[in-house]
Amino acid sequence: MKLGVALPTSGPLAGPANIARVAQEAERLGYDSVWTYERLLRPTAPVSMGGGEPQPVPEVYRLTYEPLETLSYVAALTSRVKLGTSIIDALLHPAVVLAKRFATLDQLSGGRVVAGVGQGWMPQEFEAAGVPMSRIGPGMDEVVAAMRACWGPDPVAYDGEFTQIAESEINPKPVQPSVPILLGAMTPGGVRRAARIADGLNPVAVTREMLLDLTKAFRSAVEELGRDPESVTVVARANVPLTTGPLGDGRPYLGGSPREIAGDLAALEGTGVDQVLFSTNAQDAQGRDLGIDDGLALYAELIDLARK
Repeated sequence: MKLGVALPTSGPLAGPANIARVAQEAERLGYDSVWTYERLLRPTAPVSMGGGEPQPVPEVYRLTYEPLETLSYVAALTSRVKLGTSIIDALLHPAVVLAKRFATLDQLSGGRVVAGVGQGWMPQEFEAAGVPMSRIGPGMDEVVAAMRACWGPDPVAYDGEFTQIAESEINPKPVQPSVPILLGAMTPGGVRRAARIADGLNPVAVTREMLLDLTKAFRSAVEELGRDPESVTVVARANVPLTTGPLGDGRPYLGGSPREIAGDLAALEGTGVDQVLFSTNAQDAQGRDLGIDDGLALYAELIDLARK
């Protein structure tokens, strides 16, 4: 089981020094990857999230470092860890611009990029980017196809409903033959889209049952579509607390003390989940947030236990 760490690109610990330190420590400790995510803005008015009643947007989004610029900074400070986005809202960007940014980062990092993308959900972000929300769905297929075209041989050309690229030379190309694309999805339609157009699935691990159901549906759809199930990957995102003491019954799945989490990871072997990305708040037994030093100590304990 590969393990990844979300960099402190938002929240109270966000900043260049902590981003650099977590990236370098993750590499030193043996984590496979480090990750960023995108939040274009934080509306001050309440927003409906997931179709529920409007509510204040979480405070953590008040400050969010831009994901690809952050990973370019991290690329210069590391040599081995994969550099992933979980996720970038691809519909908010022109496909050719996003493709060039990923390709440039792949060149600067020596071929370490994983492009985790999603469709986005916040109306205010679509409005700010000048993109209609009606593009959700078919627009996602086009972005992925157009990016792959840009990473392929010159001359590049693409003629879609929303994206047009005149026959052109588009460089640099990635170091990798094609940057692997993960699709963030939690719905049946999204999972099937990932099986059709992506190199992997990046679901949020809400519960073990939900994660395994999504993984099974994804891999089954890949096979039904005539693709090799071994050619794709599942990277589960765990938005959970990492704590100094056990949380016991009722704890969030993949959350709690390093020993509790290590048990969850051991039980995932052979399920089709290839990697768990931890986006955590390090906390003490009373639920109080910890500083960067204590958080890294918990990450060190977790990977040590996970290897045993």
